[in-house]
Amino acid sequence: MTGFDALPVAPLHRLTLDWLRPFGVELAVLRLDLIDPLISGNKWFKLLEHLRLAQQAGAPGVISLGGAHSNHLHALAAAGKRFGFATAGLLRGHPQDTPTVRDLQAYGMHLHWLGYADYRARHQTGFWLPWQQRYPGWHCVPEGGGGSLGAKGCALIVTQAKQQLAKVGWSDYDGWWLAAGTGTTLAGLVLAERGEHRVHGALAVPAGHGVPEQVEALAGRNGYHLYDASRGGFAKVDEALLAFIDASEAESAVPLEPLYTGKALMALRDQVEAGAFAPGTRLIFLHSGGLQGRRGFV
Repeated sequence: MTGFDALPVAPLHRLTLDWLRPFGVELAVLRLDLIDPLISGNKWFKLLEHLRLAQQAGAPGVISLGGAHSNHLHALAAAGKRFGFATAGLLRGHPQDTPTVRDLQAYGMHLHWLGYADYRARHQTGFWLPWQQRYPGWHCVPEGGGGSLGAKGCALIVTQAKQQLAKVGWSDYDGWWLAAGTGTTLAGLVLAERGEHRVHGALAVPAGHGVPEQVEALAGRNGYHLYDASRGGFAKVDEALLAFIDASEAESAVPLEPLYTGKALMALRDQVEAGAFAPGTRLIFLHSGGLQGRRGFV
């Protein structure tokens, strides 16, 4: 298990969109989707500390959870194949044939379908015990790479952006805007910023999924603001969202997907048009990747 420490650098560039101009808001996008074709987006950052621990412990493999379109499991399986460690995935629901699942199998990940009731038990005490017995010595990663280790890795995202501000003609910026799925990446940015710049999180899942509580547990109560961008539910996709994504891609040539980045950018447009940001505000939009998952929507 070597080589995973060599984090690629995500490019930062200006993002000019018609709906920004009337309000004088400037936007740059940090393209985490471009760091790697397989270990894409924020997933490498969220896995980094887990893989370091697994290596230090001499773990023979890494096991985690996700759904049939999971970007997290996709990145983990690809990392295992590339860096030479075994992987296992505990999947929500019953066996499905999706492009993501076929990739997981091709990368050599051992798959276990838990159904829905058993998957809901993933936060209960003792959930991991039978899997630790089945895979002795393996390192267990929470769903989506969530938690303090994932947040620690995501703090490095801030460093990458700050090192490239001159590329977009900025000496400073006012804040971040990003989608929040588990809240781990957002918490990592908050911890790294230490109150220097505000972090704005667009909740891609309903509040009942526990993201606000997760962020508070990892990063406290200050330095960020959360907005509802779920559009009525987890994985909820509607025609207005898809039309917005099509228009944004045509104008900017930046690819989006409907579960996270598309919802986040649409929520930013709504806030800008509502006057939430003063003219001259400079925001960094975090493109968190996840583009492989869009295959489930075409």
